[in-house]
Amino acid sequence: MKLIIQIPCYNEAAVLPHTIQQLPRSLPGVDVLETLVVDDGSQDGTAQAAAAAGVHHVVSLPGHLGLASAFSAGLDRALKEGADIIVNTDADNQYHAEDIQRLIEPILNKQAQIVVGDRGVATLQAFSPLKRLLQRLGSWVIARASGMQIPDATSGFRALSREAALRTLVLSEYSYTLETLIQAGARHLRVAYVPVRTNPQTRPSRLMRSIPHYLANSSTTIVRAYTLYRPLRVFTVLGVILLVAGAIPGLRFLYYFLTEQGQGVGHVQSLILAAVLLITGFQVLLIGLVADLIGFNRKILEELLYRVRRLESDAPAERGSNER
Repeated sequence: MKLIIQIPCYNEAAVLPHTIQQLPRSLPGVDVLETLVVDDGSQDGTAQAAAAAGVHHVVSLPGHLGLASAFSAGLDRALKEGADIIVNTDADNQYHAEDIQRLIEPILNKQAQIVVGDRGVATLQAFSPLKRLLQRLGSWVIARASGMQIPDATSGFRALSREAALRTLVLSEYSYTLETLIQAGARHLRVAYVPVRTNPQTRPSRLMRSIPHYLANSSTTIVRAYTLYRPLRVFTVLGVILLVAGAIPGLRFLYYFLTEQGQGVGHVQSLILAAVLLITGFQVLLIGLVADLIGFNRKILEELLYRVRRLESDAPAERGSNER
């Protein structure tokens, strides 16, 4: 059983060596434990600091592509290195490294494919009251979108089995945390949560630059991901809303037309509004059907991508066994 701990980094040369030093060197149930740092276009020598700290693998991205891209690049490299379990953690030592054992236990016991560390955001004193409220609200929204119980949707401290990593596809340019949970729910992957501890904050969050910035990007990510994996449900709801909205002025016109004995032509505006809303509602329903059919093609493409990634990740191991 091979475990790779990946750390996405951007200008973390000052704190990265301490974070790496805190990581475990061995764990029960794990035969090989390695570390991997993804340098997201840092300008402060993060890659050199990682190499000097003794990490096993360093991936340097061509520029600052963002956390989501760094996370995906780490998964791809870890898979190619033969990881059976991949643990993702933050470079600023936000999480207790000792809790990695808690993360991997459900995967080792075949109880889950993805395990997320629950920081207890409702009571986390490091967060302001407003941030705690937003974290709880975001987790509630993601729970509704994914169909799973999710106490901490934005936690980046998580473990993935090899199978789950192969099926993970991050399209967002902002963050991977929300999208991957919606994706896991749509693909019926087993997701578990375990309580984890956090260390005192060493710097402000780079992902949440401001409340409006966080809300705008998170909302966009949730809507895009949910529409991608549940298109028929989304467009059906919108279409039904428009049909109901169109029926109201239509019934109003019909009421006045009948009660005024044909003199209801003065309410023709209601008739026009009803026609516009009803036609738009039917069009939205048709768009939903087309989007659902396109979704089947997407599933076929995702299955092909999964098979290609599996072949690519298995190839180095096969070459190594042939050389021996």
